[in-house]
Amino acid sequence: MASDAVTAQLSDTAKTDELRAFGKVLADGKQLFVFSSPSIRCGSCIAILESELSKLENVTDVRVNLTLKRVKVTLADEEASPLGIFNRMESLGYDTVPLDITDGEKSTDVNANGRLLRALAVAGFGAMNIMLLSVSTWSGAEGSAKTLFHLISAVIAIPTVLYSGQIFFQSAYKVLRHGRLNMDVPISLAVSLALIMSVYEALTHGDVVYFDASVSLLFFLLIGRYLDHMMREKARNTINTLARRNVRGATQVTSDGQTSYLPIDEIKPDMVLQVLPGEKLPVDGQVIKGSTDIDLSLVNGESLPSPVTIGDDVMAGTLNLSGVIQLRVTKTADQSFLAEVTRMLDAAENGRGSYVRIADRMARIYAPAVHLLSFIGFVVWMFATGGDWHTSIYIAIAILIITCPCALGLAVPVVHVIGAGRLFEHGILMRDGSALERLSEIDYAVFDKTGTLTSDRLSVFDVDLKHQGDAALVKALGKHSSHPASRAMVQYFKAEPDISIEGVREVPGFGLEGVFEGKRVRLGSYKWISEVTNFDEQVSGAGIFFAREGQLPSKFSLHMEMRPDAKITLSELKSRSFPIEILSGDHQDAVANVANNLGVDNYTAQAKPADKIARINALKTEGKHVLMVGDGINDAPSLAAGHASMAPASASDVGRSAADFVFTRNNLSSILFALDTAKKSDRLIKQNFALALAYNAVAVPLAFAGFVTPLFAAIAMSASSIVVILNSMRLATARPKGEKNSPATSAVEALS
Repeated sequence: MASDAVTAQLSDTAKTDELRAFGKVLADGKQLFVFSSPSIRCGSCIAILESELSKLENVTDVRVNLTLKRVKVTLADEEASPLGIFNRMESLGYDTVPLDITDGEKSTDVNANGRLLRALAVAGFGAMNIMLLSVSTWSGAEGSAKTLFHLISAVIAIPTVLYSGQIFFQSAYKVLRHGRLNMDVPISLAVSLALIMSVYEALTHGDVVYFDASVSLLFFLLIGRYLDHMMREKARNTINTLARRNVRGATQVTSDGQTSYLPIDEIKPDMVLQVLPGEKLPVDGQVIKGSTDIDLSLVNGESLPSPVTIGDDVMAGTLNLSGVIQLRVTKTADQSFLAEVTRMLDAAENGRGSYVRIADRMARIYAPAVHLLSFIGFVVWMFATGGDWHTSIYIAIAILIITCPCALGLAVPVVHVIGAGRLFEHGILMRDGSALERLSEIDYAVFDKTGTLTSDRLSVFDVDLKHQGDAALVKALGKHSSHPASRAMVQYFKAEPDISIEGVREVPGFGLEGVFEGKRVRLGSYKWISEVTNFDEQVSGAGIFFAREGQLPSKFSLHMEMRPDAKITLSELKSRSFPIEILSGDHQDAVANVANNLGVDNYTAQAKPADKIARINALKTEGKHVLMVGDGINDAPSLAAGHASMAPASASDVGRSAADFVFTRNNLSSILFALDTAKKSDRLIKQNFALALAYNAVAVPLAFAGFVTPLFAAIAMSASSIVVILNSMRLATARPKGEKNSPATSAVEALS
């Protein structure tokens, strides 16, 4: 006994070490594990796994993905063992395989397609041949000939059901072994009962057998399961596309100019990487050498490449098209833009909005309810027919099959996944499906100003040059900084000749300094510039100043550019009866100027984060469902406070993390598209619920009344799931309201 205990302990230790190899330690010290489980089939599976795994020690978060059939579990610290998770999933009857997180977001049930096709082919072959034999009995075969046809049918049906029914039987056995029920239990029971009844009748020379029904029943159930599988594959195509954007590693350039290959997990911030034409960028970074064209279709949906040069930021997953560049790493692979996009899409169907909770509750009570209903049907018909057990079992089988809740389980998550893909195609990332539900309820819009209604680009609009040649010197200094003001100056004076300035250095918070023709030159704030001008007079107004040592300074005024479609987008929102309000921390004049340009009457300047939250909460008290659109760190609390929230991709990391949606295109028309998609999704989910409930309201009474055969029940059950999926797929091709007929949206597209 002691030896057995030691052996078990050693086995557990080895298994724990094996599982740890698949985990990933997060920045906050927690561990993330991903497990694949092809046994996950419906909403009740999600509820069971999330509930049971959350009870385990050290488990801080559990997320089950129905489409990818995957479970993500976060443990409290890097020392916590994942063995308990693995054992608990197995004990609940779910096949569990740990996934290597670095392999990307891919489907875990990789053999399901071939397995389903083989089972479907065998069932189809068996059903066809048994149907031919059944024709003979229907045509009047009697006596020994009829018995022979029945026995031949049995020889075909038994191996066919045993092989093709494995998919249902194995799933049912696993959950029954652990004292649970799922939707494959009644299906397995129905097919088995039909086969056993038929074998009994064939061996006892009975008049009626159901071999054709049992095998055909299995055939149509497999058709439904295969089509369901294919629809899910289509729904997760966007995530699979992102998985192909991942790279395994990159070429590092060391301080002595040597190059070496590094696996993606070993790439750290401040490392220098070299990316050749045709290679995908492995991580987020800033270009420090070279220039090229980048395919940004992943980021903003645009097909035209974007030129990048020294000082420009680049994102993981984008494609280097034309030149060799070197970039300084700013984020690790698991913190990159590509990782953020993948996580948001992965979470799209995991939201726990009211629709999902309704579907989960209904799916959870299905299994016990359907068995009870089937038993009641059997008992009622036994009394009604005076003990005719053939008819009674036949009706019980039909009830078992026809009441499958697949349609209810698919009503919400498929719409959410397709909606996430639809938004992604238009440069909008969605954090979870419940956000789409909340966005459909919006009736009030609040905007931050800086970085939201205005872009993050500065432009020069007023120039006061004091000396000839100052413009070329400003351009030469500005090239040595990636500061937005410096970039704006370089762009404004791009036609000026290139000259060389010695010893250029950037002084954080002040500006740039160098030496030209033996004298200091500075570009920056007036107070700093005045140290070299030898002039005491004050220059009125804010701005950027340039001066050569001992000379009068030149002055440049800059302002943030308005997003090109801001006015059109806000006008469209107002035409849809959305009240608009601007809450900004900027000074009064700047906010008033933007509000007047955009035709917004309701605005607040110099608003602190607490002021924004207070205003949003006041609107909630009035019964408003507020959409908050912002970008800065100071906007994060108000983004979280809104009923739904959006942020541009240029927003701070904190702002993006707090927002429900992130739009990557440089225009606000994404808001209109997201609102239209949310409204369409809401309608489709309601339609799916209506279709699923209408099906059960009609089908169950008919089956109970004896008007539905098991074969027809199988067709009807499969058809109900397929109809719900096909209805959801309409979202993938539909043109949201306003995209086709709205002049405002057409104008926005032209500007884009």
